[in-house]
Amino acid sequence: MKTRRRPYAEQRPQDLGGGVWSVPVPIPGNPLGYTLVYAVESPKGPVLVDAGWNHPDAWEALSGGLASLGFDVAGVRGVVVTHFHPDHAGLAGQVRETSGAWIAMHENDAELVRMMTAYASQEHDGFQADMLRRAGADPGEVRQAAGARPTPPASPDRELRDGDLVDLPGRKLRAVHTPGHTPGHICLHLEDADRLFTGDHVLPAITPHIGIYPYDRDDVDPLGDFLESLDRVGELGAIDALPAHEWIFPDVAARAAQIRDHHEEKLDRLHALLSERAEPLTIWEVASMMTWNRPWADLPPMLRGMAAGEAAAHLRTLEARGLAARLAGVDPVRFHALDS
Repeated sequence: MKTRRRPYAEQRPQDLGGGVWSVPVPIPGNPLGYTLVYAVESPKGPVLVDAGWNHPDAWEALSGGLASLGFDVAGVRGVVVTHFHPDHAGLAGQVRETSGAWIAMHENDAELVRMMTAYASQEHDGFQADMLRRAGADPGEVRQAAGARPTPPASPDRELRDGDLVDLPGRKLRAVHTPGHTPGHICLHLEDADRLFTGDHVLPAITPHIGIYPYDRDDVDPLGDFLESLDRVGELGAIDALPAHEWIFPDVAARAAQIRDHHEEKLDRLHALLSERAEPLTIWEVASMMTWNRPWADLPPMLRGMAAGEAAAHLRTLEARGLAARLAGVDPVRFHALDS
């Protein structure tokens, strides 16, 4: 088993045994390097778990990788995406156009895809700028951090709920709703082989981005949902995890516990940070004080926006636990610590 992230150039399609194969699909210009797309055998054609980024090089890798394993992409029966992000759902539409395959995703992410499709670029720009301003970013940072409207993925033909079986004749592939990274993220439990396709929910060396958008929402708790989802995955025990990035690894329960501990430590540090400050902090100020994989000053504007989303998610969980509170009626929103 590989215990380091290999560059895409070292990746090859693999037969994983038990009627499961993996195909690495590149993500151009992204440090993650590639998405691991899985093909699961059925008598009526393979079903893909995720599809990869929508790019000509990615399509060549996906179709060519399947061909090297003895599959024609035109014979794909369906694509079930773990979540709507472009490195997972991007090529699903092209697979459907080529093969007539169905596309399935959780109903919560399907709703987001419909919203993205309906949202005009001008509306997106205004929404993003106002969100950044309310978080405490100054006008220059707002201009720099605001990104272009993302291209929505293909709309799904089928919507899944927790516990649903995927249309995979001869196999038992069950959706496990694991919200956090997105509201409709799912893992997929291949019950007849006791393997878990984990998407971005549980990865072997890194942790997924858990953000809240808009940053100042108080009606959702994505990090709280994520932590509960980790516990749920942990209940499956020491089964093999087939993630969408990095490498396949054993004992998904142990890794889920490590990720939970990581976030609990981060929450403790954030509560201490708030407690030490004499004045309440904006979300942007909190993000600038937290620890990231590089100093805040070195983060490009887009990554600062993502860091603010993650800071907001942690603040919201502290608020939900009664350990932090936001000031009423202030703009930008500000948070202060409450005693534990």
